[in-house]
Amino acid sequence: MTTIYEGDKMLVAIDCLVFGYDVHEEKLKLLLFKRRINPFAGSWSLIGGFVKEEEDILDAARRVLRDFTGLDNVFLEQLTSYGKANRDPGGRVISISYYSLIKLDDIHFDKVREHGAKWLDITEMPDPILDHGDMIAQGLNRLKANARTAPLSFELLPEEFTLPQLLKLYQSIYQKDIDDRNFRKKMLATGLLIKLDKKDKTASKKGAFYYQFDKEEYHELVKRGYYFDLF
Repeated sequence: MTTIYEGDKMLVAIDCLVFGYDVHEEKLKLLLFKRRINPFAGSWSLIGGFVKEEEDILDAARRVLRDFTGLDNVFLEQLTSYGKANRDPGGRVISISYYSLIKLDDIHFDKVREHGAKWLDITEMPDPILDHGDMIAQGLNRLKANARTAPLSFELLPEEFTLPQLLKLYQSIYQKDIDDRNFRKKMLATGLLIKLDKKDKTASKKGAFYYQFDKEEYHELVKRGYYFDLF
């Protein structure tokens, strides 16, 4: 008897765009790895894997992220699906893309190297396999949009940071200069920042005060949304 569940077999994959910000290098980076198996062995790829039969899709994305970074409970959001019939010469594969934001100080670098993965500057991306270039472009567009409407960029910073570091982060995301004075004024007006009684004096004798973000206000703005007009 024919049922609605009979049909062609296909695989479902997860591909994760993992963004991290290097405070010391002042660069936004993306985690890529070199494939070890064919097709495309030796080529750069987003981190990913296949969804297991008993797994929910989100659980699969969390597993992929944990396997490559050793981290749990990090920001993770679904982007879209890629399903062209001939997108993968290895077989009929539908891919669901996610993007994640990670503080690089938290990364287990040994875990990353174990998979042949590497943090690469987003301005110096190699040509990745398949449609991963489209995924990266979409992920960057989503990050730019979210940085204006929710304080998600704070997920990329250490717990304590300076306003110059925060400014450099936003400039790395948008790949353009942002007026320093205007940025400070608008960021302080959000009510997100808690000023600490200590300074970073590595760049100047005067130094820059450290801040933390207000977690209660952060979660409220993530839920409610806002518009941060940078330009």
